[in-house]
Amino acid sequence: MTKNANHRGADALIQALHTAGVRRLFALSGNHIMSVFDAAFDAGIELVHTRHEASAVHMADAWSRITGEVGIALVTGGPGHANAVSALYTAQMAEAPVVLLSGHAPNQQLGQGAFQEMRQAEMAAPVCKAAWACAHADDVASDIAKAIRLARSGRPGPVHLSLPTDVLEGRTATAPAPQNAFEPDAVPLDPDVARRLIDRLAQARHPLILVGPSCMTRAARGVTAELEEATGVPVIGMESPRGIADASLGAFAELLARVDCLVLVGKRVDFTLKFGTAFSAAVEVHQVDAEPGEIERSRRALGDRLQIVAQADACPALRSLIENARQPVSRGWLQEARALVAYRPAAWDSARSALPGRLHPVQMLRPLQAVLDSHPDAVLVCDGGEIGQWAMACLQAPHRVNNGVAGSIGAGLPFALAARCARPDAPVVAVMGDGTVGFHIAEFDTAVRYGLPFLAIVGNDARWNAEYQIQLRDYGPERLTGCELLPTRYDAVAQAFGAHGECVGEVEAMRSAIHRALASAMPACLNVMIEGVPAPQIERTP
Repeated sequence: MTKNANHRGADALIQALHTAGVRRLFALSGNHIMSVFDAAFDAGIELVHTRHEASAVHMADAWSRITGEVGIALVTGGPGHANAVSALYTAQMAEAPVVLLSGHAPNQQLGQGAFQEMRQAEMAAPVCKAAWACAHADDVASDIAKAIRLARSGRPGPVHLSLPTDVLEGRTATAPAPQNAFEPDAVPLDPDVARRLIDRLAQARHPLILVGPSCMTRAARGVTAELEEATGVPVIGMESPRGIADASLGAFAELLARVDCLVLVGKRVDFTLKFGTAFSAAVEVHQVDAEPGEIERSRRALGDRLQIVAQADACPALRSLIENARQPVSRGWLQEARALVAYRPAAWDSARSALPGRLHPVQMLRPLQAVLDSHPDAVLVCDGGEIGQWAMACLQAPHRVNNGVAGSIGAGLPFALAARCARPDAPVVAVMGDGTVGFHIAEFDTAVRYGLPFLAIVGNDARWNAEYQIQLRDYGPERLTGCELLPTRYDAVAQAFGAHGECVGEVEAMRSAIHRALASAMPACLNVMIEGVPAPQIERTP
């Protein structure tokens, strides 16, 4: 793009995004941002136009996790911004670098009752690393660079920038931001600290390195695998609201009980680790984190058990540990740890539904593994409560995008669309529940409009099953309330939007339905009637 000596703030915005390497905006139109749509028209940046503002943020979230690039969502101001804000929490807890750009009432009309005037930055601030409103057209380029840089620096996460209409439509001759203005501010791990940590790990019998959500992307998992190979120490990532009960980690609780030296790299001591009580009081704990506040919180929880601490970004810290690693003496503990994480009960092999015309979740899910194994860049999306845990436990893929530590549901369809945009040649499989799919089912329209084929598997038990299981456990079967849903034909709803849809009620029909869905080369919904069983609780029997 060439610089216009006197262009609009909207043009400066698009020029800045182009300089940053942004290829797509996930957007929903509205009055405040029409100048941005106009500026993007011939700029080589695609606008993927969604059906709900939260979907735009969820798509930007998934895009960032899969590509490693910053994800950009663009929505209008006022109610449009308010709709988008809720999705920022999922991105925040997943540590995904996302920038939400929202239109805004004009600065010159603030306080006068302007159309859709709202304190947008204040609304977004609790679920962002930073949130502010742009003051002038001359500030647009530098504000965009700052937002992208902040989203990618330290612990990655969402950033919000409000763009008043008089800023977007105002004239500016300010020079574009240089490319290095978008680069994150990296904080490496001191080599001396890295060597001290390697020494502690080498002296332990059962050491473990735990990493947080930002280290669970495909690229970052390559780094953790390299660290395991270099040190012989198991490196495990945690990104589920189930914490140590996350079924995708197998018999993780048993593994954690045996650990005598624990190094946390970008992993918070939060509810997922039971605030530090999930492991033995005799364990020595060390922590590397991008945020001093997280280290202080860990110290309050762990006291003297927290020993070596350092401020550094997670992935650079892992690379520093690799560079300072010594040849491991034995790999026996690493093999034991891997076996515990990979453990799945043998009873799953014979899992069957007790109800006619229904499948057990394992029966629904296992035929999907062949699809995910068919391409080296396949994507698995896991959404929902109980069904999401079954999917994470039963299936593996090169890329996995889930609802994360936030525990929020409903992002599955937007995630799948973004995954298809990011990986246009690989299969995308999204597993969700019938409650989950209802949040953004209109995104089948988006998928059809943009020609984004993927396979959505809806486990339909006609209820909010996670809450049903809580009520059943805590209050008894006679006090079940507010969890019922209809056995809706979500496949027919998808068909109405122009997608492929089928209803499956027998295990023998599952494989052929998957084949037909993939062969359609269309967005596809398999509405699978399942028995509403609890999420898996994996415990090995002696």
